[in-house]
Amino acid sequence: MPPGLWNDWRWQFGHRVRTADELAGRLALRRRERRELLDAARGSRTAVTPYYLSLMDAGDPRDPIRLQCVPDIRETRSPGGAEDPLEEQAHSPVPGLIHRFRDRCLVIATNRCAVYCRHCNRRRLWRGREVFLAADELETVAGYIERRPALREVILSGGDPLTLSDGRLKGILARLRAIGHVEVLRVGSRMPVVLPMRITERLCGILRAHRPLWFLTQFNHPREITPEAAAACERLLRAGIPVLNQSVLLKGVNDDYRTLRELLYGLERISVKPYYLFHCEDVKGGAHFRVDVHDGMRLMEKLWKTASGLCLPRYVADMPGTKGKVPLQPVSFL
Repeated sequence: MPPGLWNDWRWQFGHRVRTADELAGRLALRRRERRELLDAARGSRTAVTPYYLSLMDAGDPRDPIRLQCVPDIRETRSPGGAEDPLEEQAHSPVPGLIHRFRDRCLVIATNRCAVYCRHCNRRRLWRGREVFLAADELETVAGYIERRPALREVILSGGDPLTLSDGRLKGILARLRAIGHVEVLRVGSRMPVVLPMRITERLCGILRAHRPLWFLTQFNHPREITPEAAAACERLLRAGIPVLNQSVLLKGVNDDYRTLRELLYGLERISVKPYYLFHCEDVKGGAHFRVDVHDGMRLMEKLWKTASGLCLPRYVADMPGTKGKVPLQPVSFL
């Protein structure tokens, strides 16, 4: 394949593996494993970019990349869990907007992603067709924000907002930036991890034009920190866009000291600040990813004692409704 195609984000996006059948064909599966994958994928979306697929050990069912993006039969057998663990729908006064906290709100630009992460806390948005924030919906969202001067920070999320075209993304950012009391914009995207080719110089120019703007991404395993991912983050940083990382503590992916330390050191090395380590939320279908909170605190305690302070994220549980993020840490006494 010509390198130009592989490095073209549109080619990567257009050639995602989007069916369970096709994905099963790319993995070294026994008959039972294939049947379980197909069963697990029913009723939910599947998509993996060729790039992210290339990071996977296709023959290892415990591969940390595979665990994040390949449907798992445990999703259908997980006890309990909530469709909307953060109760976001109860705090959505207009379509496309979530307002849980007084001074900031979140805009859902689309329900589409380049890769559908199996631990996602917004799996409910995968149902039905792909949708995008239409022009009239954007005006309704902007009007809501304009009538509430306490809203100083707006987070553009999804889905993944960077699945939108540059033109559509620019239009949304410009409309939000035009609101006088909005001081800070944030963009939440896994593109540096799953499709780093999307972080083009043109895109960085659009983001730069709407500063102050912070970019939040989600590296969960050190193998995701590739030269391509590092270059994508470097392009953002050169454009004056700070890049922060919000990992999720995931059983079988990063719930051991060495892996987590390697991830945090790797992020520091590419100038991405580890910001949060989220305790995996109690989303329906995600119980097999959840780590015991005391094990998570023990991991962080060991990291606090041995790792550079620049590398240390805050280990938190994001609570439903307006309760916010609760720090999870052992009590220390002098």
